[in-house]
Amino acid sequence: MHDAIPSLLPRNSGHQFVIYADACSGVAGALHERTFASVNQVVRRLHPAPEFILFPGDEIIGLTADADALRAQWRHWLEVEMAWLDRGAVPLWHTTGNHTTYDAMSEAVFREVLKLPRNGAPGQEGLSYWVRRDDLLMVFVHTLWSGLGGEGHVETDWLQAVLAQHKDARHKLVLGHHPVYPINGYSGSYQREIGHEYSARFWDILVRADVTAYLCSHILAFDVQVHRGVLQICTAGAGTAHRMPEGVEYLHCVQAALDQRGLRYQVLDTEGAVRERLAWPLPPLDQAAWAKLPRGISSAPLSGTLAPATVIALKLSGRTAAGVAAPQTLLCTPAPGMIAPLWLGLRGPNQTLTLILGRERGRSPHYWIGPDLGAGSDFDLDIALYPDMGPGGLLWRYRGDVSWTSCTAISATGLERFAWPVTWSVGCGEGGPDDRQYAGPRLEVSACVIRLS
Repeated sequence: MHDAIPSLLPRNSGHQFVIYADACSGVAGALHERTFASVNQVVRRLHPAPEFILFPGDEIIGLTADADALRAQWRHWLEVEMAWLDRGAVPLWHTTGNHTTYDAMSEAVFREVLKLPRNGAPGQEGLSYWVRRDDLLMVFVHTLWSGLGGEGHVETDWLQAVLAQHKDARHKLVLGHHPVYPINGYSGSYQREIGHEYSARFWDILVRADVTAYLCSHILAFDVQVHRGVLQICTAGAGTAHRMPEGVEYLHCVQAALDQRGLRYQVLDTEGAVRERLAWPLPPLDQAAWAKLPRGISSAPLSGTLAPATVIALKLSGRTAAGVAAPQTLLCTPAPGMIAPLWLGLRGPNQTLTLILGRERGRSPHYWIGPDLGAGSDFDLDIALYPDMGPGGLLWRYRGDVSWTSCTAISATGLERFAWPVTWSVGCGEGGPDDRQYAGPRLEVSACVIRLS
């Protein structure tokens, strides 16, 4: 098989599978039939084939008041566009979506056509459900249930109960169509994410149950971020190319492997090229080779663009100043003739941890927002800069915590193409000792480079 694409495989025992979504197809001869076929060709080249496929919604264009037309789209999608897949050998599991389950009629057609397990929340049988494969639990939630209010409304009691019932599962994945956290700055309760009144409890349930990842789609992008140790992975590149930001997002599928050491994935474009990848979780930092960075400008511990699977970790500790709102530098990377390409520091009266990334001369920089450290307070933080995670790869946690959280951002890209300058500055900006000087009584910064296996 000369054009085979090697699949990531579990190390020892585990699971390997494919995730893709948002084809919005089902109409013969339409644009999305062609774009969806280009992604399917890549899935078909994977070797070995996936054990199962996850499709978090919007298989067909849908959004019609005609139930027979909706059924015809589903027939075309299942019997023509997906005819290549032996669903007996490779199960295909779906979530509901805004193109497929937008009212009670379309929910009824979804149940009728797909015949998914009927172990879901009361009133949602065949819409929400769970699947157990050995040590893997997958819970499929309905993020637009008509019985609760429609798009953006999701039931959480059943989710909590299912996760508690299967607490012995080594691996837990939860799938739904709508993200919980905004993707690339596209934000709005009920239409772009689940409703704000559900999001905090929904994520608390995932964290308490030690869920590995929430898999979603809806926003036409590939994106990964982490919140309190749980990944949110958004993959919505199975066909709707004309609405994707050109030059930033692309048609894709995600092939993943899950084992006792964690989750790995590769994001494949329509040529079969690996465009993004991830290994999670990050390894413990206590065994890393840390180097304390002196105050002022000094030689950097690394320079240039990081190779894949490389993380820069920082330890930040000190005490913040009282009554200072002006920007204060923790770490920056001076570059001749331009504003620092990367500036990490505190801003505002709440001493908010902020990373500012300037990619191009004369263009506005991009911001990543972390926690408020407060005035006159001691702090002890770990920072991880993980380019493989794109905009979600600027991570923080309090020292002693094991769970990472992505900084808030509205950018579609992160540090993946950032070229690190040959000098770094600690405690002051690129303009020297008096430029955005750190005003607190104490600051210590250490760094290390971690290369993931």
